[in-house]
Amino acid sequence: MKTMTTYGPAVVVLAAVAAVLVAAPAVIRNSADAQTLSRVQAASQRLDQTDVLARINQAQRDIATLVEPSVVHVSTETTMQRRRFSESYASSGSGWIWDEEGHIVTNAHVVDGADRIQVQLHDGEMRNATLVGLDLHTDIAVLAVAPGRLHASLRGDSDGVRQGDQVFAFGSPFDFRFSMSRGIVSGLGRSAGLADIDYENFIQTDAAINTGNSGGPLTDIRGGVIGMNTAIATGRGNSVGQGQFAGIGLAIPIAMIDSVVTQIIEGGEVKKGYLGVSVAPVAMIRSGVRLDNAAMRVLASEYNGDGAVVSFVSESSPADAAGLRIGDVIVSIDGKRITEDGQIPALISSKLPGSTVKFSVVRPNLETNGLDELDLSATLTELDPALRASPALLAALRRAGFESLVTSNVASAARLETTHHPGVLIEALRVGSDVDQLLDKGDAIVEVMGQPIQTIDELYARVLRAANPQGALPREVPLTCQLADGRTIQIVVRLY
Repeated sequence: MKTMTTYGPAVVVLAAVAAVLVAAPAVIRNSADAQTLSRVQAASQRLDQTDVLARINQAQRDIATLVEPSVVHVSTETTMQRRRFSESYASSGSGWIWDEEGHIVTNAHVVDGADRIQVQLHDGEMRNATLVGLDLHTDIAVLAVAPGRLHASLRGDSDGVRQGDQVFAFGSPFDFRFSMSRGIVSGLGRSAGLADIDYENFIQTDAAINTGNSGGPLTDIRGGVIGMNTAIATGRGNSVGQGQFAGIGLAIPIAMIDSVVTQIIEGGEVKKGYLGVSVAPVAMIRSGVRLDNAAMRVLASEYNGDGAVVSFVSESSPADAAGLRIGDVIVSIDGKRITEDGQIPALISSKLPGSTVKFSVVRPNLETNGLDELDLSATLTELDPALRASPALLAALRRAGFESLVTSNVASAARLETTHHPGVLIEALRVGSDVDQLLDKGDAIVEVMGQPIQTIDELYARVLRAANPQGALPREVPLTCQLADGRTIQIVVRLY
C-alpha cells in the first residue's frame, strides 16, 4: 500500500512566511518614512521658532558691508628689459585702505618692482597708485592714491586674538574680486620659513586664502583688521607660498603692520628694536645638541615646556644689561607666550627703539640642578642694518670702495651738505678705488639691480636676494646713482 503524503498545511505555512517577507519591508519602509517625516517636521518647527542662524547670517552680512568698502584690488605692470626687447607682464593682489588720506596697505611682494600700479575700489573706480615705501623684511608695503571718497579700515587688536576665534579673509582670490571667506584662528606665533620674509610671527587660519588674496585684510567678528593675508601652505612638500588652498593660511599681525606702516608714512625708514640675543628651539636641546654647556645639560634633563633657548648674548647689548644669560628659556614676552624661536626676533623687531620689553624666563640653576623662574625687562636700542647684512656683502662693498653708506634723510643730507631724496647717501669712499673715480661724498645710490631703494637696509636686502641658492653673492651689482648736480649715472660694481 502506497504512503499518502499531505502537503496542505506546509503550503499554507510557506505562503504565510512568503507574505510576511514580502510585506515586512514595506511596513518597515512606511515606518521609517513616518519617522523621517516626524523628524523633518520637528526640525522645521525648531528652525521656525529660533533665529540663531538668521542672526549669524545677518552678522556676517554686516561684516561684509562694513569691511568691503575698505578693501581694494591691486593691479601691477612690470617691464623686464631683455637684450634686444622689453617684455611686460601683469600681476595682481589685494590691499586695504589705511586712512582717508589715501594710504593703502598691501604685501611688498605684490608691488615690488612694478612700473605701474593701479588700485580698484569696491565700487569699481580705478585709481593710479604710487609706492610710498616698503619693508622687505616683513613683506609690508604702503601705496598712495588720490584722497577723497575713501573708507578707511577699522583696526582690531591682534594681541587679543586667541586660537578658535572666528575670522574673515577678504581679497581677490584667483581674480574673483572682493571675495570673503570665513574660518577660525588655527594657531598663533607661526613661523613658516619663508625665504623672503625675515620676521615671521604669523596668525594661522583655515579661512580660504588663495593666489590673489595676498595683501588683503583678515578681520575679527567686529570687522576690525587683525592681520594681512600673506601666504599659504600648499600641502605640496610642506611648501609655503602662493599656491592652492590647503587649509593653512598665514597672516601678518596688525601689531607688526601698525609699527611698520606708521614709520613708512612718517619718514620712509623702518627702525626696528634690537635686543642682542640669538635663540634656538627647545627641541634642539632635547635632541642633545650643545650639551657641552652645563646650563644646557640641566635644561635637557629638567625642562619640558615651550619657549626659546638663549644661545648667545651680545656683550653690552640690551639683553646683556637686562641680565639674560646663555641657557635661559624665554617663555613669554610682554605676556605673549613663546612657542617657536622665530617669534622672538619678530616680536622684538616690531617694537620701536627705546621700548621696554618684559620677559618671563626659566633659568637653569647649576647649584640645585633645577630650574628657577624669574622676570626680566630690557630697554631696546635700534637695530643696525649692518647686522642683517652678511659679513661677505659688507666686506665686498668695502673692497669696491664704499667705506661708509647711510640712509638719506633730512639729518643725514644736512650733515653731508646735499639734497635729501630717497636713497642711500655716500658718506665716504676709499681713495683710488674704482667708485672713487665716478662718485663723490654726498652722491646717492637710488636704484640697485634695477629696483629703486629708499634705505641702506633695502640696499643690503636687494643684493642678498640676488644671491644664488648656495648663498654666493652676485659677481656684479648694477647701481643707479644720483650725483650732487642732479644727473644720474649707471655703474656696475664688482663684488669679487
